[in-house]
Amino acid sequence: MNQGSQTASLLLLLLPLVLIGFMLWSARRRQRTMAEFSASLQVGDEVFTTSGILGRIIELDDDRARLEVAPGTVLTFDRRAIGMKVEGPAAASTTEQGGQD
Repeated sequence: MNQGSQTASLLLLLLPLVLIGFMLWSARRRQRTMAEFSASLQVGDEVFTTSGILGRIIELDDDRARLEVAPGTVLTFDRRAIGMKVEGPAAASTTEQGGQD
């Protein structure tokens, strides 16, 4: 009976450690993915910011991106605020709609 008690105590100690290890691994993977995404940004890409603003990158620095959100309207964002690229047919249709205003 003492052996079962020791096994249960060991499991109670190991389970939180495994959970913490998984959380750290997941956070590192997410950071690596975001760093790769940020490095892949190029001038001319259509992007959405994390706040939902759609724009075209017109200038990139090490830590900032300048987006043209309307003809003649340029906003400066931290590169980390770029949430996703607009790719495929959606990028072409937004470009066409923007020119018709």
